[in-house]
Amino acid sequence: MSLLFIFDMDDVLYDYDWRVRMAGMTALTGHSLDELRRRWWHDRGEWAAEAGVFATAEEYLSAFRDAIGTPIDEGEWVRVRGEAMTAWPESLAAVRRASELGQITLLTNNGALVGKHLASLAPELVELFGDHLFTSSHYGARKPNPVVFERVLEAYGVPAADAFFADDMRINVEGAESVGITSYHFGSPAGLLAAIEEFAASRG
Repeated sequence: MSLLFIFDMDDVLYDYDWRVRMAGMTALTGHSLDELRRRWWHDRGEWAAEAGVFATAEEYLSAFRDAIGTPIDEGEWVRVRGEAMTAWPESLAAVRRASELGQITLLTNNGALVGKHLASLAPELVELFGDHLFTSSHYGARKPNPVVFERVLEAYGVPAADAFFADDMRINVEGAESVGITSYHFGSPAGLLAAIEEFAASRG
């Protein structure tokens, strides 16, 4: 039996400050937060990207530039994203423990541009996850859609009963649970570690 541990990134492994990112995007684009929301952060923009509508980083950036109306530099876009992220060592320690108990993988709701730069945006994860750093766009569906969880299970050849998932959003936890994955609604790194240990013991 092989156990699979699936982790969200933002607000589980990293403190993700949306306000910092949007302040950076406002400075980069010249648009207010309300205008950024109107132009990109909606079902046809960012949420579509997270579901894999823009299959490559280049397609994502092209669509983003068209929507924003500004020739945004890729490096600057990545810099702004990274400045909103601060690693939580205690959460990373919990992930390290999970790696001793089974296979670990990342599943973060993000588009292909973040996917391309995950190793530089989240360098603390590279040693832990290796090549198992994935955005939802990689699977062609976004959380909480049950399809994305089914595709993760299929990719790893693991039944739902042997999979564990942690996320800070209740709706995403419910999406995973709907296909039979044991899930933890993130509250603290200590709680995450306890949930990992409990799951592994239940499958031992």
